[in-house]
Amino acid sequence: MIDRLAQLLAVDILNDFPCLGITGPRQIGKTTLARILSESIDRPAIYLDLESTEDLQKLENAESYLRNFEEELVIIDEVQRMPSLFPLLRSLVDRNRKPGRFILLGSASSELIRETSESLAGRIAYMELSGIQCREFGWTELQEVWIKGGYPIPLVGNVNRSRWFENYLRSYVERDLPMLGLPAAPMLTNRLLYMLSHMQGNTLNYSNLSKSLGISDKTVKTYLDFLEASYLIRQLPAFHTNTKKRLVKAPKVFFRDSGLFHYLQRIHTFEDALTHPLLGASWEGFVVEQIAQAIPTDYQLSFYRNHQGDELDLVIERGGEAVALVEIKYGDQILPSRGNQNAAHDIGEIPRFLIHGKSNSSTWKNDSGWIICGLQHFIEVEIGGIQLA
Repeated sequence: MIDRLAQLLAVDILNDFPCLGITGPRQIGKTTLARILSESIDRPAIYLDLESTEDLQKLENAESYLRNFEEELVIIDEVQRMPSLFPLLRSLVDRNRKPGRFILLGSASSELIRETSESLAGRIAYMELSGIQCREFGWTELQEVWIKGGYPIPLVGNVNRSRWFENYLRSYVERDLPMLGLPAAPMLTNRLLYMLSHMQGNTLNYSNLSKSLGISDKTVKTYLDFLEASYLIRQLPAFHTNTKKRLVKAPKVFFRDSGLFHYLQRIHTFEDALTHPLLGASWEGFVVEQIAQAIPTDYQLSFYRNHQGDELDLVIERGGEAVALVEIKYGDQILPSRGNQNAAHDIGEIPRFLIHGKSNSSTWKNDSGWIICGLQHFIEVEIGGIQLA
């Protein structure tokens, strides 16, 4: 069993709110976390899975059924499948507002939040469960987490990873995304995913995607939003600053799980990654996701690129202000380029970091003020100690 950092936050929420909403992709460990939480609470718990016909039958008269469990912790999995429950849960909570009454699990963040934003406002707090991170699995296993990804089963289970991801994607594409309202045919969604895997770390070109898929730019954006809401991809926004230079405005795209990206690119081993043309993009996406899960919730991530080609992989923002700059490199050249230097100058004199992939390299500061470090140092020292600014 891997201890998840999210467990501490979940316990705090259950102590303060009647409802805890845990969102995250399928198979990421939400149900396991909920069961662990139920064991830590000094009262019985019941579990309902809304993908189970038997459990759905129990909720045919949901109000009568749930009133029998006012003293228990009630865990409802895939709750977005039954939106009619939300007004009822509000009513039950208002009759008895004690903390820790319900844990609601959902695999589509926007759907779950939209359905509960009015009915459970002030009664629920949300948290996202991401893939297993290096700081949970162990920094000595960074290479394994990078190649296999953060889904528990392909990371630690004795399974054929390619077969697991094949079936995982088929379930999402053929069942989950259409259920959430994505109108695309499964074949088109699969084509879009493969095309996005070749665009890893690049700015989105909606026109090229729309022409290749035979759909409009607007439809492409809608499909991408569905994929992001289902935790498959991350659209990293462009940073905008008060500069006279023309800036790229389209977001960059990354697969949130490196294992899923490697499956789509037929990368099976670390040796495969080293010789793959998207090695740098793979490392960048992995680092971006590790940082995204480590920064405090009041920080945001973006990237910087102007039309002269000067760029930075990450701008860390807080309250609309840039507080740190990050460039991510894997190869032998672990120094900032001229374009990185120019981009940093455009944004201003704030801490700047270059994160490399060489585990045996020390941390140092170069003559231009860049801190050259590994991912572990950046997350545990610079973020862990809030030393960014």
